Amino acid sequence: MRRIHLLRLGILVLLAGGTTAFHYLTPIDLPEYHDIYRRAYYVPIILGGLWYSLRGGVITAIAISILYAPHVVFQWGHHPQVPFGQYLEILLYNLIGFLTGFLSQRGNLERVRAEKAARHLEESYAKLRRQADMILEIEDQLRRADRLSALGELSAGMAHEIRNPLASIRGTAEILQDAIDPADRRYEFAGILIKEVDRLNRVVRDFLDFARPAAPRREPFDLLAALREVLLLTRQQAGKNRVRIEFVGEGRVELAGDREQFKQAFLNLILNALQSMPGGGTLTISLEPAPEEIRLRFADTGQGIPAESLDKIFNPFFTTRAEGTGLGLAITHRIVQGHGGRIEVSSSPGEGTAFTLHLPRPTHS
Repeated sequence: MRRIHLLRLGILVLLAGGTTAFHYLTPIDLPEYHDIYRRAYYVPIILGGLWYSLRGGVITAIAISILYAPHVVFQWGHHPQVPFGQYLEILLYNLIGFLTGFLSQRGNLERVRAEKAARHLEESYAKLRRQADMILEIEDQLRRADRLSALGELSAGMAHEIRNPLASIRGTAEILQDAIDPADRRYEFAGILIKEVDRLNRVVRDFLDFARPAAPRREPFDLLAALREVLLLTRQQAGKNRVRIEFVGEGRVELAGDREQFKQAFLNLILNALQSMPGGGTLTISLEPAPEEIRLRFADTGQGIPAESLDKIFNPFFTTRAEGTGLGLAITHRIVQGHGGRIEVSSSPGEGTAFTLHLPRPTHS
C-alpha cells in the first residue's frame, strides 16, 4: 500500500513539474504550445482528486495554481494579446480540483457503505445457514427419536421371543457336542452352531442396548481411568490381532456423566479399530489439548472407510463388515450426544480412520 502511495505521488509530481518546465522553457511567441501545457495541468488535478478524494483534489489544484501563476504574471502579464481566459485558468483549476475530489469522495463513501452492507448480508446469510442447519439437525434427531420410540416398544417382546429359543438351541448344541467324538466332523458343526448362536445373541443384545437405552447417570468420574480399564480388557484381543495400542494421556480428566456408558463407547471404538486391522497395525489414543472441551482421539492404521460411507457409519444397522451388527458406532454416537458432546470421523481408504470425541468440560459452581 505504501509503495502504491509513493508511486502515485511520484506521478503527480512528474506531471505537474514536467508541464511547468515546458511552460517556462517554451518561448511566449508559441501560444499554441502554451495552450496545450496549461490544459495538461488538468491531468494531475483530476488524478489527485480521484486518488486522494477532496483533500487531494484541492491540494493538487492549489499547487498547480502556485506553479502556473508566475508564468501568467511575469511572462504573459506585459503581452498585449494575452486573452482574459488565461487569468481565469487558475480559478478553473481549483474548481475542477474541488469537484473531482468531492465526487471521488462521495463515490468512496458509497462504496464503503455498499461493502458494509454486503458484509452485513454475508453475515446474515451465514447466520441463517447455521440456523437452517441446526433446524435440520433437530428435525433429524426428532425423526430418529420417533423411530427409536417405536423400536423400543417392539424390542422387549422380540428379545423375550428370540432369546429363549436361542438359549434352548445353544444348550442342545452343547449337549450334542459333548456326546460326539471330537474327531467326528459333526463335533465341528456343533461348535459352529454354538458360535452362531452366540453371535445372534450379541445382535439381540446390541439391538436392545440401542433401542432401549438407559438414561445416563450424571456423576463425576475419571475419564482416563475408565479408558484404561477398557484397554486392559481389550489387551488380549489386540495381541491376537497383532495391533499395538499407544495411549497418550496422563493425570486425571474429570467428566460428569455415566461411567459405564462411556466404557461401552470406548469398547465399541477400540473393537471397531481392531476389526479394521486384521493384518495388524497401530491404534493411537490421545488426549488433545483444548481449553473449552475434552478432546479424545482414536486413530488407527486400518483399512479406512470409503468416502461415500462416512456419512452413514453412525446410522443404525449400517456396516461394511459381514460379521458386524451395525449398532456399535450408532450406540457410541448416541452416548456421546446424550452427554452433550459430539463425535467426528475422518478417514482415508488404505491409510486409516480417526474418531474424535468432543466432550464438554464439567462446570464447577
